[in-house]
Amino acid sequence: MTLTQRLTTWADAVVFDLVRQMRWTFLPPLMVYFAAGFSGLTMIVGTFFVKEYLDLSAAYLAGLAFWAGLPWALKMPLGHLVDIIWRWKWLLIYLGAGLIGLSVLIMYLLLTQTEAMVAIMPMGAWYVTSYILAPCGLVIQDAVADAMSVEAVPRFDAEGRAIDVDTARALHTTMQTLGRFALISGTLAVAALNIYMFAGIEDLGPDAKRATYALIYLSALSIPLVSVSGVLLAAWQKHRLRRGLRQTGLSEAEADTLFERPGKETRANPWYFIGGAGFVALSLSIGLSDIAYGQEIIFAGSMAIVLLLMRQLVAVLPVAQARTLVGTAVIIFMFRATPRPGDGYTWFSIDLLAFDQQFLSVLSLITSVLTLVGMVILRPLMAHRSIVYIVVLLTLAGGVLSLPNIGLYYGVQEVTAAMTGGIVDARFIAILDTAIESPLGQVAMIPMLAWIARNAPENLKATFFAVMASFTNLALSASSLLTKYLNEVFVVTREVRDAATGQITTLADYSALGLLLITVTAVTVGLPLLTVVVIQRSPLRSRD
Repeated sequence: MTLTQRLTTWADAVVFDLVRQMRWTFLPPLMVYFAAGFSGLTMIVGTFFVKEYLDLSAAYLAGLAFWAGLPWALKMPLGHLVDIIWRWKWLLIYLGAGLIGLSVLIMYLLLTQTEAMVAIMPMGAWYVTSYILAPCGLVIQDAVADAMSVEAVPRFDAEGRAIDVDTARALHTTMQTLGRFALISGTLAVAALNIYMFAGIEDLGPDAKRATYALIYLSALSIPLVSVSGVLLAAWQKHRLRRGLRQTGLSEAEADTLFERPGKETRANPWYFIGGAGFVALSLSIGLSDIAYGQEIIFAGSMAIVLLLMRQLVAVLPVAQARTLVGTAVIIFMFRATPRPGDGYTWFSIDLLAFDQQFLSVLSLITSVLTLVGMVILRPLMAHRSIVYIVVLLTLAGGVLSLPNIGLYYGVQEVTAAMTGGIVDARFIAILDTAIESPLGQVAMIPMLAWIARNAPENLKATFFAVMASFTNLALSASSLLTKYLNEVFVVTREVRDAATGQITTLADYSALGLLLITVTAVTVGLPLLTVVVIQRSPLRSRD
């Protein structure tokens, strides 16, 4: 086989096969996933808003990220609710859209009607409210999108013939891959829009800069409109498909049998709602009481609730499948639970490396584009390699790719710039590192999602998605806690000035950032690899 033939075969298997497997019915859930990715439109402007208008420490922001991650644990009762109200699940999309819209509107008004908003509540309190509302809306929509992704894979062709098992497996893998694809496409659109809207912002005065921030938040009101449009498209598709089946000579009842979800209706399990209520009660009681180690208590209680529900859920699976699923979930949990440097590195890159809003948007654009490319290229690997293999690969790659950031802190750019006539400077290194690292972050979850879509009982698929997602998403809360602990040990501060007097209230201090970055890298590599070794030597060994 010649090189040209090999390249043609590879392109057919990697790119054109993905296009061939695309279905019109995939589009509605992809629109909801896209909206979730597009919700990152306010991420960069939010970072600069906090830095310029609020005196919040890196440790406090890490703790706030913990609280923002907790709503994702509510996917447990939400997923079960979706299974119960299957035909009416689209109503939850409207609820989620309302919460997201309210979150964005608060920030817009905070920038344009500051005095009126501050008269009601302090600026920091408004920011926290907006910060928490957004994930609440996103988790509601995500629970429905997961169910829509299963429903989007056809079980019959246009003539009513059943699709074979191998084809269905490939379509489910493609659907879940495209779901991540749509999510990252949303972030790509965000990055491109940010580059445009942040153009020349470093030369603007405070009022003009504030107006730019407000315009970005106003643009973010389109996020809930996209997800609602996905629901409307799904309704139209269902109407059209029903009509097509009726035209083949089938009765309305026969058409419904082919079109609607097979199997028996989902019987409500009160334990999922009891667990969700217990989670809410625990979070509110501890969160409002100002008890010491409140976040830790909530995390431990949430984990206990999720594990109890997981035990009930996997009981419906054969023993071998149950063990595989649990082992896989534990590995992915530890992979996602690793800490991050926190906001300190972002402040360092802004203050000392001179990375402005537009350049950070460029990095985000590069990340999004190459993640899309990487997911397409890595799709065959995900189809033929075990989840354990993928996690180990991502862990080692992440460890290696953290080295440039450490190097930037210790001034490697000064050496490389001098050797290359200023070409390989801080921005060059940041772009190169981003370009290499970007395809890796969104891969780990796809195989597990595809496994659930294929193997979970028909009447419990949304519940399976939700409970397993709640477990793996609690890893993000664990990551926030570890990030907070490390930021309390290695204290990093930015310069803060009083808005009225211009006097410095907090001095910038990045002296501990180097050790923080090294510690984060060591934990990020060591923790997942140790987990893989332990799990693969236990009865929970993952082979899928």
